[in-house]
Amino acid sequence: MSQVSKARPDSRTVLVTIRSAIPSLRPSERRIAETILTDPQAMANLSISELAALCETSTTSVVRFYQGIGYDRFRDLRLDITREITRETAVHSQMSEASGDIDRDDSLTDVIDKVAFSETLSIADTAKVLNTDDLARAEELTDRASRIDIFGVGASSFVGQDLQQKLIRIGKTALNWPDPHSAWTSAVTLDPSCVAIAVSHSGQTESTIEFLTLARKAGATTIAITNFEDSPFAQAADLTLVTAARETLFRSGALGSRIAQLMVVDCLFIGVAQASFDSSMEALRDTYSAVHDEREAQNS
Repeated sequence: MSQVSKARPDSRTVLVTIRSAIPSLRPSERRIAETILTDPQAMANLSISELAALCETSTTSVVRFYQGIGYDRFRDLRLDITREITRETAVHSQMSEASGDIDRDDSLTDVIDKVAFSETLSIADTAKVLNTDDLARAEELTDRASRIDIFGVGASSFVGQDLQQKLIRIGKTALNWPDPHSAWTSAVTLDPSCVAIAVSHSGQTESTIEFLTLARKAGATTIAITNFEDSPFAQAADLTLVTAARETLFRSGALGSRIAQLMVVDCLFIGVAQASFDSSMEALRDTYSAVHDEREAQNS
């Protein structure tokens, strides 16, 4: 992991910071991060040597880990984790029994409660970590762009499609590409007046990294939406909008990340619409009327 000094995380986002750092960590440090995230309450009561032993690594690795995410002292990390656990318990006390992964014996009520709990926290965490300056810059660039190309793979492709449909409704030229080859072919035709937006929860998807690389080489401004700001995907972008999705075995990228990505997309779209508020509202009314009137005509 890079030893570039980082600012100490807000205590409200320490678990988000640990989660987002995982792709850039050494294997030993990754074990430490995953152990903390699996049971943060238990970890908050461990010493450095106890945590190192639990993770089958050295105390040096533990020190390197907490310094790498912005802490000078291990006790400060433990204190922030304790504060975050307390905050979550207080804010979501009515759902306190819904934490954890889905079990084979869970009822439908249990499933609903656990999914709602996880996704509520994903939205709340994303709201805290999403940088407003970066979002404002992304809104400005998207609003001024002559063309907006969007690309994502798997569940992220649905998020891209959602953004495309929203932008089209306010008169923007937006294209969402369904497969890598189409996306790459389009990326090389972009120019400095264009914006390329790609979505990847993991930040490791090679096709999305290549899409941004080609778009940037062509002169377009590139924007990444991802859970991991230190990922290769984020490094390929001019601007990164960070999500904070929570994932477990059942709530993997297809579920855990999508709600957070859609929140970011909604914020981006609303900012673009606000930049030309009157014309955007008129376009939204016209597009609604076009669909509504056609439906009424078919039913008459």
